[in-house]
Amino acid sequence: MTQRYRNFAKGDVNAFFGLMLDNISDLVIMAAILMGVFKLPRELVLYRMVPGSAAGVLVGDLLYTWMAFRLAKQTGRNDVTAMPLGLDTPSTFGMAFAVIGPLYLETKDPEFTWQVSMAVIVLMGLFKIVFSFFGPFLRRIVPRAGLLGSIAAVALLLIAYLPSLRLFSSPVVGFLSLGVVLATLIARIGLPWRIPGALGGIFCGTVAAWLLGWCDLLPGNLHPAFHPLELGFNLPLPTLEFLPGLPRALGFLPLAIPFALATLVGGVDVTESAAAAGDPYDTRSILLVEGVATLIAGLCGGVIQSCPYIGHPAYKEMGGRSGYTLATALFIGLGGVLGYLSFFVDLIPDAAVAPLLIFIGIEITAQAFEETPLRHYRAIALAFLPVIAYLLRIEFGLLLANLGKQASDLTGEMAAGYQATLLLGNGFIITSLLWGGAFASLLDHDLIRSALFLLACSGATSCGVIHSPLASGEIFLPWQPPLPITGHLATGYGAMALLFLFLHRNKGNL
Repeated sequence: MTQRYRNFAKGDVNAFFGLMLDNISDLVIMAAILMGVFKLPRELVLYRMVPGSAAGVLVGDLLYTWMAFRLAKQTGRNDVTAMPLGLDTPSTFGMAFAVIGPLYLETKDPEFTWQVSMAVIVLMGLFKIVFSFFGPFLRRIVPRAGLLGSIAAVALLLIAYLPSLRLFSSPVVGFLSLGVVLATLIARIGLPWRIPGALGGIFCGTVAAWLLGWCDLLPGNLHPAFHPLELGFNLPLPTLEFLPGLPRALGFLPLAIPFALATLVGGVDVTESAAAAGDPYDTRSILLVEGVATLIAGLCGGVIQSCPYIGHPAYKEMGGRSGYTLATALFIGLGGVLGYLSFFVDLIPDAAVAPLLIFIGIEITAQAFEETPLRHYRAIALAFLPVIAYLLRIEFGLLLANLGKQASDLTGEMAAGYQATLLLGNGFIITSLLWGGAFASLLDHDLIRSALFLLACSGATSCGVIHSPLASGEIFLPWQPPLPITGHLATGYGAMALLFLFLHRNKGNL
């Protein structure tokens, strides 16, 4: 008998705090970079860029909520979890440091800078809408080791590891919150009065941070900063303001398209991840909503693209249904309109939020191994390597910046090591997917399929979709490579593909 689907469940409270805080963090990070580093006008950032970006989250999460209702009706199940959608963190940094900031420093024209940035997001949205029709094909041909291995690597190394460093900035706050999260969400030990684990962890960590701060007991004499709530009304409506910036925006496409492509590949990954967790969403629909949400964000003045988040299995494990995406859509959307988002981020310390991200990373990594055949575990391990390189590149960059140096200042083995890390890290999501698919096929003795994955690697390398030798990760024309190493890498993949084809042809004679 078909059971009635309830969109709100107890687990939606935990899931809401995880998804909502992740989105808020991206908005505040962007605002801090643009206003603090590049000195863009506060009015432009807070009252045009932030509301427009929030509009994409509002539309995307509302559509994903509706898709959960539809899936529940189709399957007759009452435990369907909505796909989470939010702001893409890598492209937040990419847009800020490679598009918006440099353009403003060059032109000193905030209005034109905003128009060009809007146009870039609009073009990314249109690209993703077109590509969404090819997503199901990609899901059919890539083994789960490639799809889930790439997403597990991102989850463990970027979503879990980087936030875990925040615990040590305030250990009492961080470990208290982590203890609550681990006990409730992983060990399934309930809190008194049935308080949701995510809420309990954030509440305990926040209270501890403020109490220790008032008593001057936080490390480094840190004190939580209190900023009064400032409300306004800035309704983001679709506009054609981006048109004057469209010609200049075309020049940024070689940098923007890889970010859009990475979220599309990630969208295919998370659809497979959701299916493995029991919610078989249509890949094309998931990607189409992602593209529409990005397009709407750009049309409304936003400068961050939207994407489906990779936390679906964790949100399902929390007991979330579709109430958490509905609540996130309304909270973020209204926050962009009324301007209260930055207040909540200032209120809650990073060390109290980090344990939720650690939990999500652990859950997704565990799922990759649980839902992949045992013989493909080695392919998952291989898929981690490009993400490790990307993580090291982040640390390299921070170290050089703190020393007042640039990559060009490195010499000898350090220069070679940095260049190799840059090559392996650029396009890391796509590299992980292709490597995982190639090795999983090889483990199945499907040498032709493995060779096809390697030829795809060769083609992607020749235009910089993966292994771009440029620090910006830009793509380029195959006949105009910026460095000779591109040709060597593409040829190396081609040679490996030919080797596998030779082995296939002669495997009966070996």
